[in-house]
Amino acid sequence: MPSSACSTPDLDELLCFAVHSTGFAFNRIYRRMLNRLSLTYPQYLVMLALWREDGVTVGQLGERLSLDTNTLTPLLKRLEALALLTRRRSTEDERRVLVTLSDAGRAMQQEAKGISDCIAAASGLPLADLQRLTRDLQTLRGNLERAAAEQGGS
Repeated sequence: MPSSACSTPDLDELLCFAVHSTGFAFNRIYRRMLNRLSLTYPQYLVMLALWREDGVTVGQLGERLSLDTNTLTPLLKRLEALALLTRRRSTEDERRVLVTLSDAGRAMQQEAKGISDCIAAASGLPLADLQRLTRDLQTLRGNLERAAAEQGGS
């Protein structure tokens, strides 16, 4: 019989579950808006990163998105098949692959305008609360990444 000190917490008491289930709720809202762009949420994140900084390496993009190459490469291949970006080997260092938006990829930025505002509205929170929550989650992520690195995790 487990002791009360080792009792199993209710899911709703766990911050990790709150973040996890909130991520799914975000995806449901995004899915509706991204369908018209024929993008998945992970593909949208790639496009957001490239709209902010175009012509980066796969490694830089992966670092920015917290994705490893094995996860990022299929996303890039699909976006390339949709003619939204190109991938090419660097002429200076063929180990590096540069990712550049196509004209269609740049044009899509106009079509995607307003998505963030719709998400903010769907949250039902004032902008200041959303900004504070974002900063708090970024701090939490950094702390957890440091702790994982100290434990030898990846």
